[in-house]
This record gives sequence, C-alpha cells and structure tokens, in this order.
Amino acid sequence: MGVLDGRVAIVTGSARGIGRATAELLAEHGARVVVNDLDGDVAEQAAAEIDGETAVFAGDLTKGDAPERLVRTAIDAWGRLDIVVNNAGYTLDAPVHKLSDDWWARMLDIHVTVPFKVIRAAAPHLREPAKREREEGREVFRKIVNVSSTSGVFGNAGQANYAAGKAAVIGLTKTVAKEWGQFKVNVNAVAFGFVDTRLTRPKVDGNVMEIDGETVQLGIPEQLRGMATMMIPLGRGATPKEAAGGVFFLCSPWSDYVHGQVLNVTGGMFGGMSA
Repeated sequence: MGVLDGRVAIVTGSARGIGRATAELLAEHGARVVVNDLDGDVAEQAAAEIDGETAVFAGDLTKGDAPERLVRTAIDAWGRLDIVVNNAGYTLDAPVHKLSDDWWARMLDIHVTVPFKVIRAAAPHLREPAKREREEGREVFRKIVNVSSTSGVFGNAGQANYAAGKAAVIGLTKTVAKEWGQFKVNVNAVAFGFVDTRLTRPKVDGNVMEIDGETVQLGIPEQLRGMATMMIPLGRGATPKEAAGGVFFLCSPWSDYVHGQVLNVTGGMFGGMSA
C-alpha cells in the first residue's frame, strides 16, 4: 500500500530533472501521474520509464488553452485530480540594463502566469469534491505545490526576470492558501537552492533547449558554480531526487496541517539579503 494510492497528480515540466524525479517519487508511492514537457518524445519516454500509471500531455503551457487541456488530460484518464505540482520553468539570464522586454515577459509567463492558469483550470476538480465532503462531515486533503527558488526569496544578480517570477509565485501560493484552505486544499511552495539540473550545469555548447524555435543557452559559468557550493553548509548541491523529497512531503498526508508555507530546500545555503 502506498500513501498516495488512488491519488491523481499533475507535474509540469516532468520529463527531466526535478520534475521527473518528483513524478517518479509520487508514482512510487501509488499516485497516477500526468507527465508534461515541451518535447513530446521525451515526455512519452519518461512516462514509459516511470514505474506506475501515467498519462502524457506534451505542449507549451504558455500557449493558448494548454493549461486547461493539461488538467483535462488527468480528468479524462482517471476522472479526478488530487495533486498539482507547478514545476515547469527555465532561465534567461541578463543584467537589468541589458534585459529585453521579451525575456522579462517570458520568465513571468512560465513562472507565475502558467501556475495561475493551471490552478484556475484545476479549481472545479479540487473545490467541488471538497464541498460534498464537507457536507458529509469528512476531511479529504488535496495538494498544490508551486516551485519557487532562493532567487525569488533573496534575489540573484543577473536574474531580475527569473527572481521576479519566483517571488510572484510565492505571493500566488499564499493567496490561494487563504482562499482554498476552507476546501482542505493545502497550498505551499518549495524554494530550491542549487540543484544539479540542466539549469545549473556548466554553460557550454550543447546545454540548450528550444523555445518557440529559438535555441536558449542553459547553465551557469563554472566560477559561479564553485562559489555556489561554497555557500552550502552540506558542501554540495542537491540531486533531483533529493529536491523532489521536499515536494513529496508537501504532497503527502504528513503535510495536511502545513499550509501557505515556503519550504526552503537548500542544504542550508546562505547569502541572501533578509532581516
């Protein structure tokens, strides 16, 4: 018996990295998972390799009614929705004085507008069952986990657009928590520090992704990678599986009384400007 048996989860951006590790962990504990990625072939491969029931929604969630179709994929496959993990994202780094309107808008679109639209599309499937359960005197907890970053908590040079989006998703998280607590929907966020993914690997040829037909360079300079690990008391960055552990906790029954919070999954990383 898994602690998530019978539960249905959506994990955006789940063909690679933290998203895939999260999908695998949820499936390992009994959840049925919708795998989403821009790259349909990679999404199909990931879904086939995950040990559990999966469905696939391939597509760019910043386009048109994609968030609604994503949610419909879960409902059509299994008739319910219990867990939403808003994980999809990437970086477009530049100092403020060189940051284009397009790069600014793209980061806000993927990091805060997409989570908002996915949550809005999921609303009937999270709220309406809770109304019936409340009338029956039952509490059934459902989960929303939004992925933020230490860049959104502390700021980060060269990432004004990314940091703004990741800060905004914290505000979204806390607001939906206030609105939907009455429906027993736990709404929380995780703020990741340095995790070993395509976004934090060396900035070299080949570490790229395609967005709207444009090749986007991923990664960070090697010097900054070394500085980042020096600021982590545990001495290294997290693996995707370790990062996924924080998300899993917020999706599990052990977080039923954790609400409107930001869980920092950083290895104790320090270096932000905070009171």
